[in-house]
Amino acid sequence: MNRTINLVVFLLVACFCKAGDVVVTSPDGKMQVKVSDAGGRLYYSVTYDGQDMLLPSALGLKTSMGDLTRDLSITASKKEVVNEQYTMRGTKASKGNYNANALILNIKNKDGVKFDIRFQVSNNDIAFRYEMSRQKWQKKEMKRVRILSEASSFNFSEGTTTFISPQIGPESGWEQTKPSYEEGYSADGAMDKPSQFGHGYIFPALFHLPNGWALVSETGVSSAYCGSHLSDYQAGMGYTVAYPDRGENNGYGTDFAAIPLPGETPWRTITLGTSLKPIVETTISYDVVKPLYEPSTDYKPGRYTWSWLLWQDNSVNYDDQVKFIDLASTMGFEYCLVDNWWDTQIGRERMVELSRYAQSKGVHLLLWYNSNGFWNDAPQTPRNCMNTSIAREKEMKWLQSIGVKGIKVDFFGGDKQETMRLYEDILSDANRYGLQVVFHGCTIPRGWERMYPNYVASEAVLASENLFFGEGATIREGFDLTLHPFCRNATASMDWGGIIMNKWMSRDNKSRHTRKTTDIFEMASGIIMQTSVQCVAMQPNNLDELPQFEIDFLRGLPTTWEETRFIDGYPGKYVVLARKATDGKWYIAGLNAQKEPLTLTLDLSEYSLSDIYIDNKKLEPTLTKLKKDKKGKTKITIQPNGGMIIK
Repeated sequence: MNRTINLVVFLLVACFCKAGDVVVTSPDGKMQVKVSDAGGRLYYSVTYDGQDMLLPSALGLKTSMGDLTRDLSITASKKEVVNEQYTMRGTKASKGNYNANALILNIKNKDGVKFDIRFQVSNNDIAFRYEMSRQKWQKKEMKRVRILSEASSFNFSEGTTTFISPQIGPESGWEQTKPSYEEGYSADGAMDKPSQFGHGYIFPALFHLPNGWALVSETGVSSAYCGSHLSDYQAGMGYTVAYPDRGENNGYGTDFAAIPLPGETPWRTITLGTSLKPIVETTISYDVVKPLYEPSTDYKPGRYTWSWLLWQDNSVNYDDQVKFIDLASTMGFEYCLVDNWWDTQIGRERMVELSRYAQSKGVHLLLWYNSNGFWNDAPQTPRNCMNTSIAREKEMKWLQSIGVKGIKVDFFGGDKQETMRLYEDILSDANRYGLQVVFHGCTIPRGWERMYPNYVASEAVLASENLFFGEGATIREGFDLTLHPFCRNATASMDWGGIIMNKWMSRDNKSRHTRKTTDIFEMASGIIMQTSVQCVAMQPNNLDELPQFEIDFLRGLPTTWEETRFIDGYPGKYVVLARKATDGKWYIAGLNAQKEPLTLTLDLSEYSLSDIYIDNKKLEPTLTKLKKDKKGKTKITIQPNGGMIIK
């Protein structure tokens, strides 16, 4: 009887899978990826719990060795099991436990050019990449190849809505510093709406499917490849991986990738789920990459103060920086960031003195740099310190000698392989001198927290500095910070740039426009936003103006986490997360961006918690004891543009 059943099952599977179709499933069996070479074209499709999540989507490359998108056949395949445990510094989870089933497909075109596609499928994540070996082509052994374009696509069913941000064209924006991943996001937008600038959309991209959610991105981009983004949507095809615009980096460098053989592309990643939980908790950005070098020192997480956010350029002088060093010291923060023009407005000799003073107060400096070269017109200095290996060697040696612990490098030129080389060179050189690195005016990080142990975070978002520049950004802040846990900050650390406690966006805290969020919202954002070196953009006046319980909370704000859990939320409306700090304490934080109060019933039976920070109906901050019923549940109401913290 069993043999009869097995034969029936075999026949059903054989009928379902066409010749050349190959299937790989997730370890729990819920997700299935099927790859087909029907008609000489490669397509993959994905089901989850038996439902279509990704319709047939293209695969393939166009290369200097020929067109690898057509006249293709799967010649062989094999499967492997991937199990890996690893530890991380400064991401949403300190430990990774990656379990996946791998499928390696051997592909050949009509001219005999061969390449492989490797899929790795874990319970909610798919990662795939292309791999090419050395081989004979046109009677010559090929030891290198140019990857000119990629056919990989993501084809979602009708009714899918989008939370995506447009890619902007090269040499645009202020002083020709874009693209820098600083455009706004849609909210449940239509797939067929053309991108704002005609250049497609950036990674990561979040999609609300009729039956679930999908987060699409890439990881593992180093100096060995260019960064990518998504094309505009095409009916029946979806979104395709697109390479940099030729005009990026002021036209210098190629708009394709060049790799030695054997070699591979970065990973394209898809996180899928029937809820948002797998989206928020995914670690796929780190699961499939490896560290590229060892840390030269024990890099310390922490908090930093930053005068420039509200006091702007004129504050970059010795006396004002002393005020922010003193503020950091009073708060127990580890760092103070000194922004642009420090080399002219303070001077290098006095910077030695300032660093010495900071260290006497238990604080270390982080210094700002222009990435420069010729790819932007931004005038801010220091310039010509980070763009060549000789300049970096001299500068970083000096930074180490005066006790500086990190650098913030700004204004990059796009996503070309040449620009990716600059990111990697800065990181690698900085590691030799014990320097942590933050990037601004830049691309998204792609697995960099694991690949480069001294990497901290990137801006790559329409960040907090815009709250100063215009009231529109203050109105939009609630939307932004309830969106990014589901997309931008889900895939990588994000330097939003400041938990702002001033009521007014000004130095005197009495003029210009107001912050629209509550104090508790800002405090909770420090838990919702994830980066290991977090900006707490307090001002010296806040020490006299804020309630003591707010100061005490910010003084103890953690920045590194053992675990992150999604509790509730909807992108751009509200979010509630639980994070376990590396000291073992749990924090539950919530933000509400809606115009009406949000009442939720939270199951806290698993957590040992005692205090709740929340806004009352008058939007006043309160600290009270947490009350739970016999089942460990509590009802809370988060006010409009308000927040909640339970600890």
